[in-house]
Amino acid sequence: MKIGQYELHSIETGRFALDGGAMFGIVPKEIWSKLNPSDDKNRVDMALRSLLIMDDKRKILVDTGIGTKLSKKNQKIYKLDQTKYNLEVSLEKYDLETKDITDVILTHLHLDHVGGATYLKGKKQKLTFPNATYYVQKTHYEWALKPSEKDKGSFINEDIKAIEAEGKLRLIDGYAMILPNIDVIIYDGHTIGQQVIKISDGIDTLVYCGDVIPFTSHIRLPYIPSYDINPITSIEDKEKLLTRACNGDWILFFEHDPVTVAVKVEKLEKGHTIKETISL
Repeated sequence: MKIGQYELHSIETGRFALDGGAMFGIVPKEIWSKLNPSDDKNRVDMALRSLLIMDDKRKILVDTGIGTKLSKKNQKIYKLDQTKYNLEVSLEKYDLETKDITDVILTHLHLDHVGGATYLKGKKQKLTFPNATYYVQKTHYEWALKPSEKDKGSFINEDIKAIEAEGKLRLIDGYAMILPNIDVIIYDGHTIGQQVIKISDGIDTLVYCGDVIPFTSHIRLPYIPSYDINPITSIEDKEKLLTRACNGDWILFFEHDPVTVAVKVEKLEKGHTIKETISL
């Protein structure tokens, strides 16, 4: 897909699984499991899907997946599978290596979004993308260093500190155009200072939804993950984003849906729904 000067490609970095009840909140399992079947541990399969944005000068990656640093115990808990999909192999399809990435835009610093930004060499964490600038919201960076009891397990501060130590961290203060035709917009429901990424040339627009809308199922307003810090804000954020997407005919790109990469949406009498499935 091409938007303005950029070529856009879906980058699969692996698969994992989380508890279905946690992913779909108050929605009963009898309902959510019709579209999202769970395993014997009640886990639903999830993608770890990044977005590659390229032009002649830049090779930009949005989010980095969970990475390779999880303990064997946590790999089992999260059902991590990188045998079919992983970051390096996915980049090779476009004749790229990790050193070629110039910019990494992080929606937020939960371990399944920033884990791939570093790797272990011996006992030391090294940057996966040594030549990249890493973009994070300032409010989220501050939250990640001092999270709440509810969400502190979602952060691995060593990832954050390794990026900062190399002088590669750029903190963004609110809505901004951080690169030509690439804006970041703040949504605070899932976590404080999460940013979604909007790529637009004034005609075509794609939004990388992060955890504002992780699955296509979450297009329905009541589907809110139990992980969200501010669930009411999550509903309001999601409704705003869906309304803008309908009005602007935007493409919504999903980080975690195990099947669907991107869609356009429309609003019918019963609410927002998928109008068209998009391939990247």
